[in-house]
Amino acid sequence: MTVREELERQEHLRLSPLASFADASAGRMRYEEPREEDVRTCYQRDIDRIVHSKAFRRLMHKTQVFLRPEGDHYRTRMTHTLEVSRIAGTITRALGLNEDLAQAVAMGHDLGHTPFGHAGEAALTACLGKPFRHNEQSLRVVDCLERDGRGLNLTQEVRLGILGHTGDYWPETMEGQIVRRSDQIAYVNHDIDDAVRAGILCSDQIPRAIAHVLGDTHSARINTLVTDMIRSTREAGAVCLSPVVDKALKDLRAFMFERVYRNPVAKGEESKAKAMLARLFDYYIAHPEALPEDFQPQLSFDGMERTVCDYIAGMTDNYAVDKYTEIFIPAGWHVRG
Repeated sequence: MTVREELERQEHLRLSPLASFADASAGRMRYEEPREEDVRTCYQRDIDRIVHSKAFRRLMHKTQVFLRPEGDHYRTRMTHTLEVSRIAGTITRALGLNEDLAQAVAMGHDLGHTPFGHAGEAALTACLGKPFRHNEQSLRVVDCLERDGRGLNLTQEVRLGILGHTGDYWPETMEGQIVRRSDQIAYVNHDIDDAVRAGILCSDQIPRAIAHVLGDTHSARINTLVTDMIRSTREAGAVCLSPVVDKALKDLRAFMFERVYRNPVAKGEESKAKAMLARLFDYYIAHPEALPEDFQPQLSFDGMERTVCDYIAGMTDNYAVDKYTEIFIPAGWHVRG
């Protein structure tokens, strides 16, 4: 028996019957022959493929809410991803579900996010003339763009969990559904933390009806949401929050949209970011030869707009600014000595 087979056997001994078992996976897009020396289950292997990808490394330089903030303690897409992963891990472990599957989905869920967060998403939507959705782009990253166009060849459960972390489609696995809810728990709460740090919100401004249910502090709110989800899911046999806590979370999210996500101070630079990405998009459409060498083959089978979109969506905030500066801002003249 290989190490992988022993790990799969142990899953059946310790996990709930509701869990997604690694040896029952629907498989990968392209079949891979099992190796005798395998020491990881398929979901553990997916975690490693995602964490070692280029798209994952770029998350550390992509906006969460505040564009290119000055200060070391604001969240980025990377820190957000890690927080989602830990919350989802806590919930799945407590419920006897497959923590490895939840971790893989959490690590990959935001790989398709644009530079400058949702401002970049809006900019590419305008450029394409149709909705650009980061969850769909995340799936495209793992299916098509990583490994020089070969993709990561992830399992079906991880792929659909990534796609369904937001939007109309809900993952079929309980682990994928937990990541979707963990994403909401993470971003609403850590965005409060960042908004307070930025001086555009005071913690005592959160409506008392919400604070009464969820708590007054960052840790209290997360603890309430996590423990309520564990308890409610156990009782219902399906991923859910209790009605009172679910309403409080929705009210808190609405409050954050009103006070932070649409706040003119927090979003004051977004129009510049959108204009910059739009101009970069138009430039590369007109000058496809300026695309990096590894994007050139893609032009022949994906077309101009899709290739340019993939290139810009993959940029970090700083890289987008640097490319804009390189292309559109005159360089300083100096005398050659």
